[in-house]
Amino acid sequence: MALSRSLLIYSAIPPFRNYPSKPLKFSALPLLRRRRHSPASSARCSSSSMESPPEGYRRNVGICLMNSSKKIFSASRLDLPDAWQMPQGGIDEGEDPRTAAIRELKEETGVQSAEIIAEVPHWLTYDFPPDVREKLRVRWGSDWKGQAQKWFLLKFTGNDDEINLLGDGSEKPEFGEWSWMSPEQIIELAADFKKPVYKEVFSVFAPHLQ
Repeated sequence: MALSRSLLIYSAIPPFRNYPSKPLKFSALPLLRRRRHSPASSARCSSSSMESPPEGYRRNVGICLMNSSKKIFSASRLDLPDAWQMPQGGIDEGEDPRTAAIRELKEETGVQSAEIIAEVPHWLTYDFPPDVREKLRVRWGSDWKGQAQKWFLLKFTGNDDEINLLGDGSEKPEFGEWSWMSPEQIIELAADFKKPVYKEVFSVFAPHLQ
């Protein structure tokens, strides 16, 4: 699905040195050694209106956290600092996706002052590149093709001091730095295999981001 006409043309995005427009927020954690993802040719994005995600995909939620300036929260991964992403995480057995979204946001960013205002009505999936799939197979003990995500748009009602990349202390930190970005910036800095999903997410949420 193409990005909303209200968004800037992707090719017109300025080089990274021109943004983020405000200083990045750093945690006290060291950045780990970088790894490169496989080419985007292995990526795939699909959607389904079914209640259950496609077979072979891990159930997951994605969180698009929007501030009062209509900017979106994005953070760099500790294990791959060049790749920026929005918060996301697995859905526990029997857990409602909306509940999972609130939980994951708190675990990864420490944010509790947020409310859900919209959601993508269908599952969006992406395939893991082979090297990522193998790494996660070892970490999770199960072999998933990729992730099937339910995406939610949340309005941030707190202030920036609430954001803490150490999270709520219940999980190992995942992010090294963060910033408020435009959808175009987030898409450019995302891992290639996540870009199609991000484009569709921002297309669905475009009326709320104008």
